Amino acid sequence: MVQGQLFSLAEPLPEGFIYQASFLSEAEETELLRAIAKVSFANFDFHGYTAKRRSVEYGVEYDFSTHHTNAAAPFPEFLLPLRERAAEFGGVAAETLVEGMILEYPPGAPIGWHRDAPQFCNVIGISLLNAARMRLKPYRQAGKILSVTLEPRSIYLLRGAARWQWQHSIPPVEKPRYSITFRMLQPREDRKLA
Repeated sequence: MVQGQLFSLAEPLPEGFIYQASFLSEAEETELLRAIAKVSFANFDFHGYTAKRRSVEYGVEYDFSTHHTNAAAPFPEFLLPLRERAAEFGGVAAETLVEGMILEYPPGAPIGWHRDAPQFCNVIGISLLNAARMRLKPYRQAGKILSVTLEPRSIYLLRGAARWQWQHSIPPVEKPRYSITFRMLQPREDRKLA
């Protein structure tokens, strides 16, 4: 596990960004991809715009039109052991990772600059199949754009400053890619502060 400021890049990554390559074995990745092949994805709709990527959400889902979370389908069995491991990586209890989302990126699919919905605090992402470049830049202030390659089978955590004071994006991917994201709801009293 590598904390952002210790990451071996020319520029340090934001405080609270933690990355680990080879979080999964190749065999574990293969099994996950087999399970994901049976998942029914939906087009990702963002304020009336249909994105190139597709998604499926479990536990809770975020509604961009109402800005609220709603109940979603329960976590499938194949995601539960991964949620346990992701929670351990993030230093939280597995049951606090209330949302699991699988994203499918075909070639050419990006994800624009954003911060995750304010109802969520810690965000944990796992990359599958092919690498992608995650870019990070300060939120609503000037600053240099930093980037890190999210290798297949790697995991990252956004918390603290990396979660709230930075935004992130992924440029169009060259090859098909999947990501699994687990998110933790903020305690209600903290939501007004984000």
